[in-house]
Amino acid sequence: MTWQTVVEQPSALGESPFWHPDEQMLYWVDIPGRQIHRLNVFMGSVQSWSMPSEPGCIAPARNAAGEGTGLVIALRDGIYRAHEWGGTLQCMVAADHDKATTRFNDGKADPCGRFWAGTIYEPRDASQARLFSLDRRNGEEPLLELKAGDATVANGLAWSPDEKTVYWADTPSHTVRAWDWDCESNAMRNERVFRQWPGKPPDWQSGMSGYGGRPDGAAVDVQGNYYVAMFEGARLVKLSPKGELLADIAVPAQCPTMPCFGGSDLQTLYLTSARQNRPEHELQVFPGSGCVFSMQMDVPGLPVNFFID
Repeated sequence: MTWQTVVEQPSALGESPFWHPDEQMLYWVDIPGRQIHRLNVFMGSVQSWSMPSEPGCIAPARNAAGEGTGLVIALRDGIYRAHEWGGTLQCMVAADHDKATTRFNDGKADPCGRFWAGTIYEPRDASQARLFSLDRRNGEEPLLELKAGDATVANGLAWSPDEKTVYWADTPSHTVRAWDWDCESNAMRNERVFRQWPGKPPDWQSGMSGYGGRPDGAAVDVQGNYYVAMFEGARLVKLSPKGELLADIAVPAQCPTMPCFGGSDLQTLYLTSARQNRPEHELQVFPGSGCVFSMQMDVPGLPVNFFID
C-alpha cells in the first residue's frame, strides 16, 4: 500500500474531509485559510469557497425527503446552513463561547442525522473545549445539546458500524474516549478511555525520534476499526474495536490531520494534512505537507452521514 498525492496545492491546515456519494466528490476545509474545497477526482479540478471565518468542520445535508441540499458548516461563531455550493450562509445556532479564545473544530453528522461539532480552546491552558450535537430533524427550531467536555482540542469524532459506540478525542491529552451511545435517544453512557498514548517529551522537536504524535481526526471502517491521524507523528494508526493496535501506517507528512473513506466502493482512504507553522527543515523532508493523500484499502469504510433538516 502506497500513498498518492491527490491534491498538490497545500492547505495551511486541511481538515474535515468527506466523500460525497451523490456528487462523487471529495470535500475538505482549510481552517486558517477560511476555505471549503471540493475535488472532482475524475477531472482533477478543485473548487474553493471562501468563508467569513474559520470553518472547523462540515457535513453534507439532506432534507426530510432525502434530497441533497448543500452543507452544514461550523464556523468560529456558530453553525450555519448553506443549501447549495457557494450559497447564502444561514446561521442555525450562534456559539455561546468566547469567540476570541474558542472556535468550532472537528465534527460530522451522526447516523441519525444530527450534526456534532466540538470546540478548541486556543490558549490550550485549560480544559474548556466541549462537544455539542445539533438536531433539526423536526424542521423547527434547532436543538443544540451539550454532550461532553473536559477537553482542550476536540477531535477524533466517529461512530461504530452498529451505531452503539461514539468516539471522541482530546488531542493535547493524547486520549481517545468512548461511550455507549443510543442513536434514537442520543444518550451517552459508560465513558471510558479507548486508547491513550504517551505525552510529547518536553524537549522533542520535529525530526527527532521518541514521539509518536497525538490523536487528531478519525474514521471507521465496516469492521469497526478506528483509524486516527497522529498529528506530529507522521503516521496513521488503525485500532480494533477494543482499542488494540492493528496497523501503524507511515504517511508523507509530519502532521496528518484526518482520514475519510471514499470512492464508489469506499475503499479509497483519503487523508488531509497540515503545513502551517511547521519548521523549514520538516517541510524539506515532507514537501507534501498540507496536501491531500490517498491509499487503496482492502476493507471499505463507512459512508458519510448526512445532516437532516
